[in-house]
Amino acid sequence: MSLRLPSLRGVQAFEAVGRSGSVAIAARDLGLTPGAVSQHIGRLEEEVGVALFERKGRSLALTSWGQIYLRSVRDGFDHLRAANDVLQRARLKSEIVMSAPPSLAIRWVRRLLGEWQNLTPGVSVRLLGDDHEPVFEDEQVDFRISYGTARLKYAHFTDLFVDRVAPVCSPSFLEAHPIENPADVMRWPLIGIEWKNPYQSPPSWSDWAIRFGLTQLEPSCGISFSLSSTAIDAAIDGAGLVLGQASLVASEIASGRLVVACDCWMALSEPYALAWNPATLDRPHGSEFKNFVVRATRKV
Repeated sequence: MSLRLPSLRGVQAFEAVGRSGSVAIAARDLGLTPGAVSQHIGRLEEEVGVALFERKGRSLALTSWGQIYLRSVRDGFDHLRAANDVLQRARLKSEIVMSAPPSLAIRWVRRLLGEWQNLTPGVSVRLLGDDHEPVFEDEQVDFRISYGTARLKYAHFTDLFVDRVAPVCSPSFLEAHPIENPADVMRWPLIGIEWKNPYQSPPSWSDWAIRFGLTQLEPSCGISFSLSSTAIDAAIDGAGLVLGQASLVASEIASGRLVVACDCWMALSEPYALAWNPATLDRPHGSEFKNFVVRATRKV
């Protein structure tokens, strides 16, 4: 079977004549002369190797092959029109869909989108908190904030920032458990964070202890969580100290719900990154939103 497709011009001319039953009407619809329409049909018949019309004087009638072909061609054009409609709706829709890891979505991106709404109140954004790395075309996601090596699966991304962690706790916990130096941290209840695959977890208490020369002390976590946000909530409730990421605890520190118990910060091993569907940048506000997110990370 030949994989070569016939001329689209010829197929268009055939469909127009088959639909209208008139070369003159088809020519008007296509913006061509009747002679040009006839020439396109003649070339099409040569390409497909069968007669599609029976010519009787100046009139044309579909042959049996022509009737079969017209049904399939109409279906094909219907699919093309539907595909074009989908494309145009996607291009013109104003809603932006953004995906991010759950804890980042809750404690950082949510506040970021509040700033966006103040700047562009007519443009809506839907935020998906998900560890799953989306396939943009299949899942109708426009932007994804990803972490570490997971960002490398995307063709288009830019690194945003490398986060850092430090021991934080509630003010009442710090009052009851005084801390004057890094070694004091190891004396009190610690809250652990262990992310689920495929992400490499943020620095553990053991990593932090080694980083600040506390090799003789072995930290022990009474409770651990797979979600950073849940661990932060536990610290707010007074359950202990947690290595809070700067991006996730900034608002809690500003509000006084958390305090930095020991001003010893340690960087995460990999950056957060913003990935995007390139088609999104052709839609209204797509490039504007991308640039907004990139600029906002300078504050982290």
